[in-house]
Amino acid sequence: MSLEKDFNMIENDLIKISNHLYNNPELGDEEFESSKMLVEYLESHQFKVETGIVDRPTSFRAEFSGSKPGPTVAFLAEYDALPGIGHGCGHNLIAVMAVGAGVVLSKHVEEIGGKVVVLGTPAEETSGAKVPMAEQGVFDDIDVAMMVHPADVSSESGPMLAMDALQFEFTGKAAHAAASPQEGINALDAVIQLFNGVNALREHVTPDVRMHGIITNGGEAANIVPEKAVAQFYIRADEREMVNQVVSKVKNIAEGAALMTGATVDIFNFELSYDDMVTNQTLSNVFTKHLKAVSPHEVYPAVPATGSADMGNVSHVVPSIHPYVGMNKPGLVFHTKEFADQTITPDGETAIKDAVLALSQTGHEIITTPPLLNAIKEEFSNR
Repeated sequence: MSLEKDFNMIENDLIKISNHLYNNPELGDEEFESSKMLVEYLESHQFKVETGIVDRPTSFRAEFSGSKPGPTVAFLAEYDALPGIGHGCGHNLIAVMAVGAGVVLSKHVEEIGGKVVVLGTPAEETSGAKVPMAEQGVFDDIDVAMMVHPADVSSESGPMLAMDALQFEFTGKAAHAAASPQEGINALDAVIQLFNGVNALREHVTPDVRMHGIITNGGEAANIVPEKAVAQFYIRADEREMVNQVVSKVKNIAEGAALMTGATVDIFNFELSYDDMVTNQTLSNVFTKHLKAVSPHEVYPAVPATGSADMGNVSHVVPSIHPYVGMNKPGLVFHTKEFADQTITPDGETAIKDAVLALSQTGHEIITTPPLLNAIKEEFSNR
């Protein structure tokens, strides 16, 4: 098996692509140049590519099939950046890790069989495309789905929180706040009562629940009774069922706040909902084995769930993992300029190599070891 030799042949290409994405960051669903660059590179390695899947213009599905039947292994690429920061979550690395693993494994499927799929998944930071992909059957013919996220240090795939993103738009009645306040209905008061109610609810939820929000519109001027006021909240918990329960209570609080003040309220999701991440432990163990074999850095156990990602939705429809590969800088914080800058250092380049080799070797073992795939699928069915 010459996977490392195949990686060495494309390593410089992957670094150049990563650096280009770093220097030319694009926000979610606006990653037109990033997507084009990744697609053209995959096509140069004989992948057949379909763009704009699930009605997301910057998404793509790239396939390379061997002549022999076998499992389908998918690697997932992200390439959206953060406003004002750029690639502060390292999606420039995630993109080339997935593309690189796909290209490396594709050099072997003619011999071993199977199919390699690279999915371009826009807008993970906002309304992630993996959600409609999971809902609309993109993973129906895929046996396993894998992606790797850069981090300060390497750690195994673990849990992530389910999440709903809720917007509350309260409507009252404007009036002069000094001359005729009795004629007004204060929408901002309703938002404040919403926050008070959510804060009271915190005493009566399980420790995994997270409720955090902001006021995006609190009125136009201090001498006008606010006719419109808007708040946004993220509601998170370890599992989707608990998020649903808490969201129901928060919506009731909002309705109560409207009733208390005389306002009306409209409630809707301002971003797509993310499900909790369910790591397939059998698949994770194989990846961790290969990562430890190629990486110079320690691989730590999975960390407790803190954030959310649309990979969680994928994990509910196909065996999945979302491990972390370190950039040799303990304590480095996600969503910062320092994190983005670390991706284009020699340590960032080492992370590319570690991830591509571990992903492609995991895919190779899955294709060539039917009992392994059976065990992965059995765990998925019995979870």
